[in-house]
Amino acid sequence: MSTHLPWHIDLLPWYVFAAYWGLTALTVKRAKVTEKSADRLATLAVMVTAFVLLFYEWPSTGPLRLHFAPAERWIVWFGVAITTLGVVLAIWARRCLGEYWSARVTLKQDHQLIRSGPYRYVRHPIYTGMLLGAVGRAITIGEWRGVLAVALILVAHSRKALREQRMLAGEFGEEYARYCGETGFLFPRVWPNSRMDTRSKHP
Repeated sequence: MSTHLPWHIDLLPWYVFAAYWGLTALTVKRAKVTEKSADRLATLAVMVTAFVLLFYEWPSTGPLRLHFAPAERWIVWFGVAITTLGVVLAIWARRCLGEYWSARVTLKQDHQLIRSGPYRYVRHPIYTGMLLGAVGRAITIGEWRGVLAVALILVAHSRKALREQRMLAGEFGEEYARYCGETGFLFPRVWPNSRMDTRSKHP
């Protein structure tokens, strides 16, 4: 399946994502608590592997280069639409998080629990948006390497989100426990008592 759309439109949402992240990274609060370096490096290693699978012709041969979808133009455009939706969600969530955002699992000085925008429904909407973007990219390239990349991103972000929840639970206590009861982990809760959710536990 060819991913070379006019002017590389399939990559445009990712360029916007990278530019926004780069600009807003300069306006965040100083951290007072930070995750272990080993945890951060493990997340980075998995994410780098996933993005290499998504954006480079790697591996050059083998089962990961086989197609899981037919080489139809509309499928490619559908993938681009999903990617765009994911990037829009991630940027919206990042804007709501504002100065409390960090690439690492941290607590900021005077940290506040954000519950506006997509955080009204999901506890980790940035990760949800990035996961949707990866799903869209996997559909666009149409190869099994994309499916593997999505799986890697899901694992990396889920583990990182759990570390965030433990840290926030320790900081906000019952307030955060109530918030967890009202929102979904990566996707909105369809049923109030659904077991398809990952709740925070106090350390």
